[in-house]
Amino acid sequence: FADLLKASARHPAMLTYLDNRFSTKQAPNENYGRELLELHTVGLGYTESDVKDAARLLTGLTVDWDTGGYKYSPNTHATGPVQVAGFRHDNATAAGGETAVLALLDHLARHPATARHIATKLCVRFVADNPPASLVNRLAKVYLEHRSAIVPVLRALFGSPEFRASAGAKIRTPYEDIVATVRAVGYGPDATGTAGIESLYWLIGSLGQAPLSWAPPNGYPDVAAAWTSPGGVLARWNAHLHIVAGYRPKEFQRPADLAGALVGALPATYGELIDALARRLFGRTLPAEHRSALAAYFGKTAGTALRPSDSAVGWRLPQLVALMLNSPYFAVR
Repeated sequence: FADLLKASARHPAMLTYLDNRFSTKQAPNENYGRELLELHTVGLGYTESDVKDAARLLTGLTVDWDTGGYKYSPNTHATGPVQVAGFRHDNATAAGGETAVLALLDHLARHPATARHIATKLCVRFVADNPPASLVNRLAKVYLEHRSAIVPVLRALFGSPEFRASAGAKIRTPYEDIVATVRAVGYGPDATGTAGIESLYWLIGSLGQAPLSWAPPNGYPDVAAAWTSPGGVLARWNAHLHIVAGYRPKEFQRPADLAGALVGALPATYGELIDALARRLFGRTLPAEHRSALAAYFGKTAGTALRPSDSAVGWRLPQLVALMLNSPYFAVR
């Protein structure tokens, strides 16, 4: 993580996005210094003095106007002693300003608060919206012991009993949901062009999560509370039907025989059809009462014989698939 932090601090996109390319000793800009502390490293435990000193120390990290690449400008670097989250540096010369910044970044990357911050974010991503403190603490310890190396942390996370027990604990975000939908029904991209992908982009955008469109510097939320409003859920349900029925994106390559593509040979009964779809969409079969409820959608029972001419494997199959995609079985990762 220390390497990642130092790379991002010297990336023209980050320097531009958070205004550090315009930060000078005459007018230090605090945007990057604040987000470096709050979002990238220690979290909310910083002080205003920390922000001001970080902003001063970060002056000089800028973008070359001619090449568009990173450069360090000693002429715009503010010298003088700084203290940031336990880090102290004389910062005595403009020539040594970049070295002082890198020392600060190493300090922040290996700070115990940063370890907890990153461990928490990983646990929220992969385990639960409110992860167990015991797992967060274990991962933070591994992080510090390995001087911010991420691979040992991920091995500890994915080998933990909390991770193994987390199946079904996380709700898919709209982006994950729509991508999973396209994959589950086996649709292919446009034979030529990108109109289908563009349409999919706008569809996901209508659900609130178009890629790279979150304006604040903290990234899209990764918890259920952000995505499970009644309006948001209804929008997902409509999107499922649009995709499965081929309404939108209409440019995607859709199997001519949708039933055959999803379940193979014609099942003998409605219950077997639902079981085959459940295995395709969810990787599991459904409880008997849910299988019966889906069969009842067609006015049938799970044991009713399924004929090739039945609408359940014809024009109404997209409705059945969308209805199953609307269920909690598909909503979770």
